[in-house]
Amino acid sequence: MGTGYVGLTTGAYLAHLGHHVVCADVIEEKVALLQSGRIPILEAGLEEMVREGLDGGRLSFILGAANAVPDAEFVFLCVPTPQAPDGSADLSYIEQAAKEIGPVLEPEAVVINKSTVPVGSTHVVEQALGRDDVSVISNPEFLREGSAVHDSLHPDRIVIGGEDQAAAIRVASLFEDLQAPLIVTSPASAEVIKYASNAFLATKVSFINAVANLCEAVGADVREVVLGMGYDKRIGFEFLRPGPGWGGSCLVGEESVLVRREEQVRLLQFADFFDIVTASGVRGWDVLAWRPGADEPEFLPISTVTARPYQGDVLTVHTKMGRRVTVTPDHPFVVGDGVHSGPRAVKLANELTTSDWLPVAQGEPWLTPMDDTQAELLGTLRTTELTSAQVIVRLGVSQRLAVERQQQLLAPSRRR
Repeated sequence: MGTGYVGLTTGAYLAHLGHHVVCADVIEEKVALLQSGRIPILEAGLEEMVREGLDGGRLSFILGAANAVPDAEFVFLCVPTPQAPDGSADLSYIEQAAKEIGPVLEPEAVVINKSTVPVGSTHVVEQALGRDDVSVISNPEFLREGSAVHDSLHPDRIVIGGEDQAAAIRVASLFEDLQAPLIVTSPASAEVIKYASNAFLATKVSFINAVANLCEAVGADVREVVLGMGYDKRIGFEFLRPGPGWGGSCLVGEESVLVRREEQVRLLQFADFFDIVTASGVRGWDVLAWRPGADEPEFLPISTVTARPYQGDVLTVHTKMGRRVTVTPDHPFVVGDGVHSGPRAVKLANELTTSDWLPVAQGEPWLTPMDDTQAELLGTLRTTELTSAQVIVRLGVSQRLAVERQQQLLAPSRRR
């Protein structure tokens, strides 16, 4: 149940292992897309695995959870558990799903919870199901977005938590071809394993971001520091990559950019670089950037450098993971409430509060379709009197429909 990163990947790789899988979702358009062999998320190898399952007759998609579970021996719950305003986990999606499938489950069926949930949630699911003749197992996922298929087929370990040992062994048999270490525990231990693992990885990210700030202050190279740390087997290289990607039109002149001209590489502040190219032009200048689909950054030719007059204060936005970016007060941010699929809004930098969540780039944004939320950034900037001639949108195939929306939000281009 659920066809997000966890649910879709779980269904696809179980079908790949030879099981017959029916994936259910409540969004009709999403189900139709998946039935056609296309997927709504960017995940290496996942679309191919989905098509393999569809073509082999082992994978199918259906609208509505209750329509998927009749005759099912195992039912996986892969639904969101967003953070509530008070910081607790919102289990309403899980409870709703359990109540929906409870009446139609086969006797002796096993309900497997893969959602990230607090300790004690297994019993919450049991109560919501209202069935004494089915078992509930905790089977937390440890996937990384971007490498979920690889992580599924080559897991470091498989954790199964349940009071019913016979049911736990039945669940373990689903994964026997993976030849991964198997840990059978109580439900509480399985739930703590997931939370403790996430907390430790978050600690590593926050720690290396703090180290990066230290390196910046003392003139050290954080990449060299990571290299020296990572070879220590007690530490390792995973999650020691500081800093999310960031960018935008309102970065202050003190931010730096790595540029190259005639094989000479220089680290310049934006303001200084703008003065240089204003006097001599951008011809011959390259900037360190990512090419879509490339494995590493490379120097690419600069086409345009722009700046806007500004006098006033600037703001530094800090994240709880230790990153920061300095912008003008009118820099727009897309914010959420901490829910992966929850509502999005656009706020200016001076409107941000500690309750806002800022999305972090985790994939390839050039492959992500533009939606109304992205286009509404232009509506937020109306006070700057931007015109169509002043805004360039580089469109992919799936983004062309956004052009009409963009034009509606921009003032008519003024002739000069």
